[in-house]
Amino acid sequence: MKARKNILTIIFSVILAALGFLSPALKAQTVPLGTPVLEEYMRRMQLLGKLDKNVSFNIRPLYPVEAFQRTVGFDLDSTFTNVDTSEFHQRWGEKHPLTILVLPITNRLQFTSNYAFGANDGAMIPNRGFQNIFSLGVHTSFWKFSFQFQPEILTAQNKDYQGFPIEHQSTILYYYEYLNRIDMPERFGEGSYNRFLPGQSSFRINHKGLSLGVSTENLWWGPGKRSSLLLSNNAPGFLHYTLNTQKPIQTKIGGFEWQLVAGTLKNSGYLPPHSDYIFQQNPVFFPKREGEDRYMSGLIISYQPKWVPGFSIGYGSVNHMYKADMVKFEDYLPIFNGEKGLYNVFNPERDRRQQFSSGFFRWVSPEGHFEFYGEYGTRGNSIRAADFLITPERNRGFTLGFSNLFPLKKERQFIQVSAEMTQTGQTIRQSIRNLDTWYIHNHVRHGYTHRGQVMGVGYGPAANVNWVEIGWVRDFSRIAFQFERIVYNNDFYNFRYEASKDWRNKYVDLVPSLIGEWRFGNLLVHGNFQLVKTLNYKWYLENVPDIYFVPGLDKNNFVANIGLTYILK
Repeated sequence: MKARKNILTIIFSVILAALGFLSPALKAQTVPLGTPVLEEYMRRMQLLGKLDKNVSFNIRPLYPVEAFQRTVGFDLDSTFTNVDTSEFHQRWGEKHPLTILVLPITNRLQFTSNYAFGANDGAMIPNRGFQNIFSLGVHTSFWKFSFQFQPEILTAQNKDYQGFPIEHQSTILYYYEYLNRIDMPERFGEGSYNRFLPGQSSFRINHKGLSLGVSTENLWWGPGKRSSLLLSNNAPGFLHYTLNTQKPIQTKIGGFEWQLVAGTLKNSGYLPPHSDYIFQQNPVFFPKREGEDRYMSGLIISYQPKWVPGFSIGYGSVNHMYKADMVKFEDYLPIFNGEKGLYNVFNPERDRRQQFSSGFFRWVSPEGHFEFYGEYGTRGNSIRAADFLITPERNRGFTLGFSNLFPLKKERQFIQVSAEMTQTGQTIRQSIRNLDTWYIHNHVRHGYTHRGQVMGVGYGPAANVNWVEIGWVRDFSRIAFQFERIVYNNDFYNFRYEASKDWRNKYVDLVPSLIGEWRFGNLLVHGNFQLVKTLNYKWYLENVPDIYFVPGLDKNNFVANIGLTYILK
């Protein structure tokens, strides 16, 4: 344990010392993931040619001061504040000014009427009733150093709701094949849930678009708007070291962006549903290794070729394992531990790590107000090239999406059409029977989670999601209709119901949504109102011998999300 800490300390100290002799840097202020209105606005403005198209959006959060040459990162159109005349934001000195910015006041409220629903909501938990996240902070920069303190206060009613049914005993046995391999509780305790979290905070040393530091910010890797295979803001941010670019680093062949992270993932501390259930004198639940943190490292690189403006291509990989199992240098960085080999060959060093890799692309055309993107990932980092060429669909996950803005006659008004499809459910029988499901793992039995929530696709293991949107937009304003179809854990469905092939057991959500965003002076308002029609909730269906077309456990849910962002003048 001590040796491992020493290795990380030495690596971090060497890089820090090297940067310490460099000249002053720019500020390192970010727009946190999930900030109401601002994040969607940035992506839309890039399609309109108002933000640099060479910024890939493949690695977030973004640094608008460095990437888009803004004076203040959260003042994207320079109409919200003026640092030189502000009563709240202060700057002292000229050569190496000390700058203190009061960050936007953000409040996100969610209400769910019947049962837990949602994804990509940061520290929010699976909850029935109300839950709220309030955030306020400051950003300070001096010379090459920056400090961002933006904690989050989470309060959730955490009311009881109907979870996984216990009536079908054999189904519980099948389901626990998954629950014993992931830390994903249905409910976080039996009472209200209140937390004070470090949120989107960081301390960094910066130089010419490079940043080295420690952070608890949420990270998003990949081009997707709705889903990311490797890292998203579905779970709370985790404590990590980071070495990353703040803007594309230009070379003779094009621009490069990258991020290298190493951090700690925590367990939830809560049990899955019916953990005390015993079937034929055998417990269904096998306790996981508690009291042990997990080490997570990752690397992502995005490249924008000089000869193809607006196009980016990249690769990302993450490595995840119990800290007590770390014995080799290869355990620290995913790029060194591919361990290429055959699927059916036992490799204890490889199999004690949970790994994911993905390749991705994004093409942005400001002239056509258009973007097209995709991500293809594999569950593991050890697939041989020959095996990939023969069966590229094995253990794969992928995302494809696009957005297009169509101009209207009135100035600055557009119709926005977007769509995205993500699949992590497997299509090869052997992968399903071997439990090669995304985000679960035979050895790291907490799975790819942090504090009980999946780090990648927000709807959990083996989710298949289709999403479309059509809406009207103007500047910061948007009114849109969305429709989403979610198939939950399709691998479990095939694993459990392979013999019957009964399509009536599929657990599917159909979700129409109405979105509204508006600017009132320095106040940005976001509203998302959803009607969730659930078919065969938790795969439950009670057969009637004489009638085939019987409804499953169909349920309805109303979900409202209201976000407020106030930028101080």
